[in-house]
Amino acid sequence: MKKLLLGAFVALLPLTGFSATILGFQVGTGIWAHDPSGSIKTDADIGVSADLKNDFKLSEEQEGYVYALLEHPVPLIPNFKLVNTKLTSTGIDGGANFTFNNINYTADVSTALDMTQTDYILYWEILDNVISVDVGINAKQIDGEASISSTVNLDTTAAFSGTIPMLYAAAEIMLPSGFTVAAEVSTVSGGGTDITDATAKVTYTTDFGLGVEAGIRSQTYNIDIDAVQANMDFSGTFAGVYYKF
Repeated sequence: MKKLLLGAFVALLPLTGFSATILGFQVGTGIWAHDPSGSIKTDADIGVSADLKNDFKLSEEQEGYVYALLEHPVPLIPNFKLVNTKLTSTGIDGGANFTFNNINYTADVSTALDMTQTDYILYWEILDNVISVDVGINAKQIDGEASISSTVNLDTTAAFSGTIPMLYAAAEIMLPSGFTVAAEVSTVSGGGTDITDATAKVTYTTDFGLGVEAGIRSQTYNIDIDAVQANMDFSGTFAGVYYKF
């Protein structure tokens, strides 16, 4: 995986002369309605895993995201984007019957899953016109925790965290009257880790720099971090506001 990322980085260097011609800054925030699915287990679970829907009883949550980006005209030096996404889900099961972290839950339980993340993205503009294209790398920092509290069985918590290098790409098409359509993806596959974080959206920017955005975001995780193995999906619609200059 490291060789793949290094090779991609080296291949992109000759293209970085097409960087942005002006200094730009943008900040934004919004709400993402994410619906979880998939499964999770720990090293203590042999041959079993807990289902996020049927066992943890996790349901759709609406939570916030914030981001900021800086673009500049200096060749070779990458632009920078920072994204923080709150991603937590909770559930209640009045008649549990599943195993997690080698504990068999058979009574009332309260569950929680935290997948809060911060993306540190370095990218270059290789095309900046009616159609703009960005490529780069993303260091996705994940701070996760799966926990269960029970009225009868033992409580348990399985924490996991890590910073995962990923490839990054984005494209945007300018439409008349301040509208754009855009897509963005960060992805990595290899070494027991498969993650994709993809977004598609429509934006509208006023003459004063204020704008609104709405779209769909989908995340898939196949990870093995800190004795926690998970195969999870989070997807749903989002809407937000931003200011750019």
